[in-house]
Amino acid sequence: MKPRKRTTLRTRMALAYGSLLAVAGVVILALTTLLVQQNLSTKRPGADGTSFSAIYVRGDAAAPSDGLITTFTPPPGDIADTGSRLTTAAELAEKVASAANAQAINSLMLLGGIVVLIVTVIGAAIGWLVAGRMLHPIAAITATARRIADAPDAGRRMHERINLNGPDDEIRRLAHTFDGMLERLDSSFETQRRFVANASHELRTPLTVNRTLIEVAVDRPAASDDVKLLGESLLEVNGRHERLIDGLLLLARSERELTDHSYVDLGDVVDHVVDTSDAIDPAIDLRLDLDEAPTTGDSVLLEHLVNNVIGNAMRHNVADGGWVRVSSRRDDDGTARLIVTNSGPVVPPYEVRRLFEPFRRLVDERLARSKGAGLGLSISRAIVQAHGGEISLEARPDGGLVVTVTLPGATLDVGE
Repeated sequence: MKPRKRTTLRTRMALAYGSLLAVAGVVILALTTLLVQQNLSTKRPGADGTSFSAIYVRGDAAAPSDGLITTFTPPPGDIADTGSRLTTAAELAEKVASAANAQAINSLMLLGGIVVLIVTVIGAAIGWLVAGRMLHPIAAITATARRIADAPDAGRRMHERINLNGPDDEIRRLAHTFDGMLERLDSSFETQRRFVANASHELRTPLTVNRTLIEVAVDRPAASDDVKLLGESLLEVNGRHERLIDGLLLLARSERELTDHSYVDLGDVVDHVVDTSDAIDPAIDLRLDLDEAPTTGDSVLLEHLVNNVIGNAMRHNVADGGWVRVSSRRDDDGTARLIVTNSGPVVPPYEVRRLFEPFRRLVDERLARSKGAGLGLSISRAIVQAHGGEISLEARPDGGLVVTVTLPGATLDVGE
């Protein structure tokens, strides 16, 4: 289910400020209107003995002959006691005053509503600006976290820090906590890389000594057939351990920052690997469709990448009728793409992503006869990420995998 797109926190804060101002303005306008209406209702003409304007009907003996409207001061007491014609004039005056009061109230509400609307808009705009300044530190934290998470070499970007300055408030303490977490992660990743590299170096020496001693013992003229057979088995086990150590060293190296950014054509690398690699099995039908696919990076690591991907497709294949297809090209957006497709056992879709994990194989039965160390795809992913690219696996319905490697294209000035 696609998540619903929500408005930003800055927008919600601005709307909240504007809504509060609108509610406060409406409440103030309502109270003002009520008070004014009550005040006007107590100012009824003639109710307090003051003069008021009255309208008289012509023909009245008491009416002046020079006009219809005149001003009278009513006698003390109820106005109605002065006569029916005077009562009629008071009612008319009351109606005129009520109409004037209603018009005043309507004008007050209209103008007040316009003022409330203008103040609401201005308040929302000010709230937008204030919220932007208040949320700027959070935006810096988010940008740093996103930059680290989206980087292909995220494990080597832990040295970045926010270093937020400003008052010692909740946001600054959050930034310092985030910096502390990055520092601990950076130290952990670096310690892990150093451990793998140092342990691999320490293990290579005894393995090399063991291989030398076994070869000397097997090559002696007095060695029996049983000794030679045992020596060959030990050499095979020792060789597998050496490949494991070499893979760990290469994995540790590929997870470090690149220092070489030379021009490399993946098509040429595939040709070189096919001609020289021991991983190529003559029993597997290998077909190449190579176009120019230029990129930049460490040529040695990229050669290991191509060798691992093709070698993995060769090893994990069917016994009879196996095939491997390798293609390279440059896409329309300039990226270099390498695609390796092979036949092989059916891979469950839920197992595909786990194949990138170190020492991960599809089934345990392949461990005994596999010549690999279970690091090929892990090393390949580390090399691709170090070069700022992507690698993906797709299980074929008929068996086998489709491995797609995408690397940034080479710039035009490289190699000039």
